[in-house]
Amino acid sequence: MPFAARTAVSALKRAMYIGAHVSGAGGVQNSVTQALGIGANAFALFLKSQRKWESPPLADDARTGFRALATKHAYDASAHVLPHGSYLVNLAQADPAKADQAYNNFIDDLRRCHQLGIRLYNFHPGNTGGASREEACARIAAQLNRAHADKGTGAVVTVLENMAGQGNVIGTRFEDLRDIIAGVADKSRVGVCLDTCHAFAAGYDLRTPEALEATVAEFDRVVGNKYLMAFHLNDSKAPFSSHRDLHANIGTGFLGLRSFHAIVNHAPFQNMPMVLETPIERKGPDGKTFEDKRVWAEEIKLLESFLEMDADSDEFKKLEEGLQAKGASERQRIQEQVDKKVAKETKKKGGKSAKAVRGRKKKKNESEDEGEEGE
Repeated sequence: MPFAARTAVSALKRAMYIGAHVSGAGGVQNSVTQALGIGANAFALFLKSQRKWESPPLADDARTGFRALATKHAYDASAHVLPHGSYLVNLAQADPAKADQAYNNFIDDLRRCHQLGIRLYNFHPGNTGGASREEACARIAAQLNRAHADKGTGAVVTVLENMAGQGNVIGTRFEDLRDIIAGVADKSRVGVCLDTCHAFAAGYDLRTPEALEATVAEFDRVVGNKYLMAFHLNDSKAPFSSHRDLHANIGTGFLGLRSFHAIVNHAPFQNMPMVLETPIERKGPDGKTFEDKRVWAEEIKLLESFLEMDADSDEFKKLEEGLQAKGASERQRIQEQVDKKVAKETKKKGGKSAKAVRGRKKKKNESEDEGEEGE
């Protein structure tokens, strides 16, 4: 059945696993309590400080506490907990010493996952460092093969995240993910987490049911839908194909509410962890910034409500209009930045083109002069 024809009625029989990237400060066991507090039935966390290369081993009480709390509150750590790797790690690193440093941080996280009963581990693919994409993707695959062979990692699945950037960033195109997976020996140990903001910023449209269907079909053609295992649900402050990674709250960005309604009502996405990484920084009466986790609690409820809501209903349209109005000024601000950058690049390219034309004319004139002299 086409996406456009699906209704929320069929979704009533399904359960979606929606949460947010919560804090594990003070011990990973605290992440369970954090998730519980926002009404999440899935969640992400950092397993250690993501600002350091090395961290103390996972404490016994943290390990047992995490497992006990997850069981007590019915969180299936093997299916609906999606830790996020350190931003420091680049598995495409060519320098031997830096490559080992990245690998050691990475393998430590995988071992922690195994100790905690977590099966999925999400990470950013990395950066080419100026090398060819083919070489970079091959290095990532080699590091994954090395990690998968480590018995301390159990059967943890390494989940590649798609990216928004361009240039040397790996994962902006689905082809990068395909090429990495192609080099992984044990295909059961690798998957993909689709970040909605990243995909949209990279040029993959998700704004309507039809656009989502086309992007999912493209992912299946290039990578294979069997590798899609999780989502990061983020709206985008930046416009389509802008290659800017700017997360917005659900419904307030350029993606819009219709996109998320279609995602949570797509049956094949059932049972996948869907993790919010939307902004929760707010200013208090004193002008100081603080993290308001109620934002995530409200967004989780909103997304879950789509399972019972018709996108053509007045209720949905009212929500859609209200959230778009809320994010209008920020969208306009970022759009102006993008337009300014595009105009600057166009002018620069135009200048180079004009210079090239003048050069060609000069050469032509010189050639003609030389011909006249020869006669």
